[in-house]
Amino acid sequence: MQDSASVAQPADRHEMSKVLIIGASKGIGLETTKAFLASGFSVRAMARRANRISLTHQNLEKWSGDAREAEDIASALDGIDTVVQALGIAVGPEMLLGPVRMFSESTRILIPAMQCKGVRRLICITGFGAGDSRRSIRCLQRIPFRILLGRAYADKDIQERLVRESELDWVIVRPGILTNGRGTGFYRILDDPKHWQNGLISRADVADFVVRQIKDDTYVGKAPVLIY
Repeated sequence: MQDSASVAQPADRHEMSKVLIIGASKGIGLETTKAFLASGFSVRAMARRANRISLTHQNLEKWSGDAREAEDIASALDGIDTVVQALGIAVGPEMLLGPVRMFSESTRILIPAMQCKGVRRLICITGFGAGDSRRSIRCLQRIPFRILLGRAYADKDIQERLVRESELDWVIVRPGILTNGRGTGFYRILDDPKHWQNGLISRADVADFVVRQIKDDTYVGKAPVLIY
């Protein structure tokens, strides 16, 4: 059964791709940047204030730009083989009071830009509760989810729909509740809706899964939930 704890083999180091990570300055985007660099990839780390990214590495290119600006995205895609969309929003007035449009607006720009540049692989990180996984939220969690995350996830619903409707080779990654714990390499990949549930997972282990999607087509066209 695919929905089980797994330890994948190291990524193939031959013909390594150059990866664009959008939203690389903190959180899961930063953790994913670290994971790609550790696996030998060249990374273009895009953020509005990319100069604030604390990492230094010979294969790291810091790229300042706005994910909602078409010119910034078009230039960032030059020479890129794979895109990781790892946008996030801090808990605060924008998330709680809305409207939140960052996820959908940036995706509406990204998809046609990728198609124009001939970049096929998109790994889009959203979260448990986005899209059709929302119906798997337990009853007692639905009210706090709606209050705290409702506006952001309504926009992620649109983001996911845009990705699904594209002709790209996409993988939507839906982590559960993110922690700052170490990567373990042991986590459940729930790609069957019957098994979807919420749970904890470290950003490091989400990053591990994302890196493995470069060469593995198992989850292309799918939206698995990741938890322990």
